[in-house]
Amino acid sequence: MKDILNRLINHETLTTEEAKQVIVNISNDMYNPSQIACFLSVYMMRSITIEELQGFRNALLELCVAVDLKEFNAIDIVGTGGDGKNTFNISTLSSFITAGASVNVTKHGNYGVSSTSGSSNVMENLGVKFSNDEDFLRRCLDKAGICILHAPLFHPAMKNVAPIRRELGVKTFFNMLGPMVNPSFPKNQLLGVFSLELLRLYSFINQNTDTNYNIVYALDGYDEISLTGKAKIISNHSEKIFSPEDLGLNTIKQETIFGGNTVEDAAEIFVNIISGNGTEAQNNVVCANAGLAIATSKQISHKEGFELAKESLFSGKAKQSLDTLIELSK
Repeated sequence: MKDILNRLINHETLTTEEAKQVIVNISNDMYNPSQIACFLSVYMMRSITIEELQGFRNALLELCVAVDLKEFNAIDIVGTGGDGKNTFNISTLSSFITAGASVNVTKHGNYGVSSTSGSSNVMENLGVKFSNDEDFLRRCLDKAGICILHAPLFHPAMKNVAPIRRELGVKTFFNMLGPMVNPSFPKNQLLGVFSLELLRLYSFINQNTDTNYNIVYALDGYDEISLTGKAKIISNHSEKIFSPEDLGLNTIKQETIFGGNTVEDAAEIFVNIISGNGTEAQNNVVCANAGLAIATSKQISHKEGFELAKESLFSGKAKQSLDTLIELSK
């Protein structure tokens, strides 16, 4: 690691293979916490290259506890986090709305690191069980249309990194990696990123896969469609600027999608919205994101997907998916 750190400090970059080897070595307990913290810190101060990101991703996918759920033709809806906006759990709510619209979801998530409440914090608070047992995950998809893939159960290689990330409390390149390393290898993905630069990196890496995807970056900094302004969306066949008006919606204020100050706040907001009692702004944001996920999976327009998302939310089907998942967890 000393040689690697010296090279990085001298503004050199790693090859794909070198980057992959660092992650493998971390998983094999070859570095101490100070070295790992220093390694993470480098990438807070300089951009990551495509080769480095590819190497980190390759390592995590090779080392993960993979699950075979391909017959469900599912989608993952996940953001990098790290946008510093502290919104409510938009991608997780969107996942249940998508499941309620009869599109299977394999939701990859983790505890919040740089935000108050990550996807796993809210799911745990509501009584959802985390498991990497394939039979249980299949049962969840069969009955609820969604399963939760809690990252630490599938990425044991990262056990040495998790406490360091928690202590640092800021976004690291592992935020960039989360959406890229779903252990069920879904062929459909709606991915949110926290910067325009990362949007380009994701786009380049995803071009070389057989994934059907949409990658989103809101131009005012959100890692999802926020409706607070325009967003850039890149798919495997197009690139466009999305505006709230495209769905017949008004631009909203940032404070209307605030996620609260505690996990309990976040869970309360979550239940409120999925029960059909959200504000107009909250409902529109989750349906705009779920609508794009549904559109990605069904190969229909975003507008059509948005209408299906609203139907899922307001008919109670999204809530039914959540209730079923909680019941299966008992």
